[in-house]
Amino acid sequence: MPIEQDIPEASLEVIEADGTRRTVGVTHSPFLIGRGSDAGNHLQLADPRISRNCAALVYEDGAFRLQDRGSRCGLFVNGERINSLALRDADAITFGLADGVQLVFHHGQARETLPQLLAQLGQAGSLEPEARDLRHLNLLLEATTLLQSQMPLEELLGAMLDSAVTLTTADRGLLLEADAAGGLRPLLARRREGGSLPVASVVPSKTVLAQVLDRRRSVIEEDVRKAEAALRGAGSVVGQQLGSVIAIPLVSHQMFRASDATFVDAPMNLVGVLYLDSRRPVAFSGLERRILDTLALEAASILENARLVKKERERLRLEQELSTARRIQQALLPKSFQDFPHFQVTGINRSCQAVGGDYFDLMELSPERTAFVIADVCGKGLGAALVTAILQGTFSAMTAGRDLAQVFAHVNRFICARSEVQRYATLFFGILDATGRLEFINAGHPPPLRVRGGRAESVFAAQSLPVGLFPETEFQAEFSTLEPGDTLVFFTDGINEAMDPQRQTFGMERLKQAVESRAILGVEELRTGILAAVEEFTRGAPQADDITLLILRYRGIRKAEPAAAA
Repeated sequence: MPIEQDIPEASLEVIEADGTRRTVGVTHSPFLIGRGSDAGNHLQLADPRISRNCAALVYEDGAFRLQDRGSRCGLFVNGERINSLALRDADAITFGLADGVQLVFHHGQARETLPQLLAQLGQAGSLEPEARDLRHLNLLLEATTLLQSQMPLEELLGAMLDSAVTLTTADRGLLLEADAAGGLRPLLARRREGGSLPVASVVPSKTVLAQVLDRRRSVIEEDVRKAEAALRGAGSVVGQQLGSVIAIPLVSHQMFRASDATFVDAPMNLVGVLYLDSRRPVAFSGLERRILDTLALEAASILENARLVKKERERLRLEQELSTARRIQQALLPKSFQDFPHFQVTGINRSCQAVGGDYFDLMELSPERTAFVIADVCGKGLGAALVTAILQGTFSAMTAGRDLAQVFAHVNRFICARSEVQRYATLFFGILDATGRLEFINAGHPPPLRVRGGRAESVFAAQSLPVGLFPETEFQAEFSTLEPGDTLVFFTDGINEAMDPQRQTFGMERLKQAVESRAILGVEELRTGILAAVEEFTRGAPQADDITLLILRYRGIRKAEPAAAA
């Protein structure tokens, strides 16, 4: 049996899946972690997915080392799987479970919240003499009152920074905020006498900040003369004649997950740095160190909450913009399908995201000639939606009285000339007249199905490249003749490439069967039946592409009604 030994102060913060937190002191070496008490675990976790013999904290060679004792899903520190690793302050420990418990290691006393410290001040017998100093009590009361106030963010952070400067008797303090690129930007600065400083006037030690960013742990040099040579000789330290330097990382264990717009636990999410310096050496009591750590913890919480509020507002703003874009996009599609004299038509568009890259349209050129188009722009989202709007507007404006190939050439050059668009589109554009004559261009689009005599077959294969690929692409119109009763089923690849939970595709054969089995139905019923077949096949699996259908049935020329007898 391992021999227990005296170990320095350390603790584990236990963050349950529901967000509740508790702190457990590391009182033994080895300190055993696992499910239940059967294996003699000092920290007993309730999750049944965690192994009984899971992990151990062993103090050796002046460090706490985390060891895997057979965790069934693995043992991870800051997201990296380990077998054995020396821990640093604030390292996050997980057990290979996305929704499981997380542990945060703290070397020395765990950071306490201001209310916790105030509660301890009421237990005078348990505290060192310095704790009774009215200055400390006043500082804590002020900081706690601030947290409960409705002060503007900058004022609240400034007051917290003032408290840190007062506590340490530093000459000046600087609060830096982490940016998206992993760097730091100065947020606000304070001086010992009180009041703001221009942030540009405080030049923090790059050596100290680099150590904080690299180690994710505090750098506290009460006397720079006794520090490592790299810090003693640093240009900013020498040039400013600094006698003491303090830098504390402000860390959060929350992260915004865009996929479902939630906040989840994440290891060591740096939100900023609290930096203080002075030309004089300083000395801290144990309680002063605890208060400083607590102030840093509260500053991190304030910064992180402000960041989360900003992200939530940005998410809501984006949702509103996407909702508006979707309404506009849907408004551009045909609202209803009139009963044309020589054909019937129906269609539907379903985007897999808020806005999509598919569209269809109908344009009546004369009582006997109607143009139609179905298109699929590469990509998804707002970029694709903008291109669909450009295409729709251009075709609607240019089709009447123009050669179809010339229209395509113009649209193609227009898209290619705007290289920042970086989108191309497959299209099928046709003009059907009352006699059944069909003039069309298929620019890289899936061939439609023609239903004739109850059988469905692919026709009108693409003879041209998609629009927007190459500026000099030539387009050639083709011609065909429909017979009365012929039905054309146009679709985008969101139909035939729809996937079931096993990632099998719907495919052309299933599409043909779905069409043929409903060939005698009206166009509306045929559309509904095709969509039902796709939905039955996919069984609720998420889809990666938009779904669009356009169905035309040629009736033929209606004979004039005989004149009524006189």
